[in-house]
Amino acid sequence: MPAIPLVENTFFDNCRFWGSLLYRPYRRGDVWAMKTGIVSADLNMAWSEKPLLSGDRQAIREVRDFYARDGLPFWWWVFPGAAAPGTAALLGEEGFVPVESLPSMLADLNLRPAPEAGSAAVCVVCVENERQRQLWEEVSFAGFHFPAPARASFHRFVQALPLTQAAPQKLLLALTDSAAVATALLFQNGPAAGIYFVATLAQHRKQGIGLAITKAAMHTARQAGARWATLQSAPEGLSVYRQAGFAKCGCVEVYSPLTGSGFAP
Repeated sequence: MPAIPLVENTFFDNCRFWGSLLYRPYRRGDVWAMKTGIVSADLNMAWSEKPLLSGDRQAIREVRDFYARDGLPFWWWVFPGAAAPGTAALLGEEGFVPVESLPSMLADLNLRPAPEAGSAAVCVVCVENERQRQLWEEVSFAGFHFPAPARASFHRFVQALPLTQAAPQKLLLALTDSAAVATALLFQNGPAAGIYFVATLAQHRKQGIGLAITKAAMHTARQAGARWATLQSAPEGLSVYRQAGFAKCGCVEVYSPLTGSGFAP
């Protein structure tokens, strides 16, 4: 399967999963919108699976209303499958401005060597109980520097994530000297797995912990039968993901409405 559809389908399916935990996602034709409920624009996602056409103007306006009802900021994500001059023009006419261009990255898990012994100081575990979930929430919230007003909404979302064996996602927690220091979330989606919420506490960065938890997520995905791992990288994470075996396979263009742009980690 070509790289871009793998990346896009994993992202879209993950969004639909997150968006169904606390709300019902919006859909009109190829236009989708989901809410995590977290008061952060980059965690309430709208997108179209094909280039936008003039007939999608009403859907764009309904998406705005979808978020306005709950007072939530959001971003509109344009992956290569929807990228076209008409898409950018229509979003601009409806009051959206580009704010980010994020690399989409893909790793072939069959090309990864056997897991390294690694440092005895870093232990990565799958979250299995409420105490571990609480630690994951605290470390992720602090690691992404979410502002205090997002605390309650972030808590509601994390509490909604199922911890059952059959759940499509796994929460990963890295510990050093028994202290929780980094997080990741793995979304398992057939042949591909998405890696999200990779965060390390500020005082523990530049120590290889982000790389260790990324590799652990990749290993978990491969054990579950995935052939590929995908993610979207912020600029500061590019070198870590390249060390883990990811390569850029495109970009996603992110747009924000001129009002209600919100904050993002």
